[in-house]
Amino acid sequence: MTVQQVWLITGAARGMGVDFVRSALAADHAVVATARNAASVTSALGEHENLLPFPLDVTDPKAAESAVAAAVERFGRLDVVVNNAGSFYAGFFEEMPPEDFRAQIETTLFGPVNVTRAALPQMRAQRSGLVVTISSTAGIATSGEFLTAYAASKFGVEGFMEALAGEVAPFGIKTMVIEPGFFRTELLGAQSTQYSEPSIDDYADRTRATITAWQGMDGKQSGDPAKLADALVLLAALDEPPLRFPAGADAVELFRTTAHKLVASADAHRELSESLALDPRSA
Repeated sequence: MTVQQVWLITGAARGMGVDFVRSALAADHAVVATARNAASVTSALGEHENLLPFPLDVTDPKAAESAVAAAVERFGRLDVVVNNAGSFYAGFFEEMPPEDFRAQIETTLFGPVNVTRAALPQMRAQRSGLVVTISSTAGIATSGEFLTAYAASKFGVEGFMEALAGEVAPFGIKTMVIEPGFFRTELLGAQSTQYSEPSIDDYADRTRATITAWQGMDGKQSGDPAKLADALVLLAALDEPPLRFPAGADAVELFRTTAHKLVASADAHRELSESLALDPRSA
């Protein structure tokens, strides 16, 4: 028999967030589904006895605290937090306005920080809980164009979640990072992706080519968000969910390739690396 969990999911009005809510509800869990506009959640998902739409701007710590309080008031506890809300500021680093770079970090790194900080006191009191953060393969390895701000935020999320895991484990709280490859979501659409204005001639040809390529991929990605949502529900029910979960065949391949590259880097100048200990005679 499935044990009902109480979930709080950010960015729940569109994209993957909608699928996450649907899968959790289908598994008989209770869900606090948040978005900047709570009405947009109802518009996307309708009404359900186990669904509580709630307004949340993840960049606002007080709003995060209110969302957690609403979850506990309505359902009595909080078992799973899914940090899903995101945005995509795309462009070459030199052309990206500093305020856009900062806005990317505020949403996709400090957003999970704010929501997680709000959730931990309740989970700690329960001595149980799972904090899930949706990262990206761009948080594992990045070689493409236009990704400096996005990758910086996702690499930050990876480090935050991994370091947090050890701090909260004594309280029965676990963390999990999901690294999706290319899924058929709205991330590359106009609502989610904001391109920097071209301003440097040296980048102009690559800018046109990159935007054309990405717009051509929109709606053609191979990953199925509904399947990922069902997988997340299964993983969240495990006694020991993985610290990281590569989502999609492309993500698995990137994990394996990156692991081999790290080993190669460790070995490339190993003798020099291992020669850097303090000489005992000078200690």
